[in-house]
Amino acid sequence: MAKEKFEDAVRRLEEIVEIMERGDLSLEDSLKAFEEGVKLVRICTKKLEEAERKVEMLIKNEEGEITFTPFVEEKTEKDE
Repeated sequence: MAKEKFEDAVRRLEEIVEIMERGDLSLEDSLKAFEEGVKLVRICTKKLEEAERKVEMLIKNEEGEITFTPFVEEKTEKDE
């Protein structure tokens, strides 16, 4: 599962959430689904962190040279 695509992991995570929200699972099955969900969240987080590092490394300066610039998330009105 470590080689799974980000989009596939998110899709499966959404499926798990829908299943759990219905409340049809036994306690044991709910725990298994929760465990799978936690693993998927970790996969997604890792892939997002890797993508963020790549973006940071590929930002160019004014001279066209590739420089390391930390990723700074812009605040939107929604965030405030």
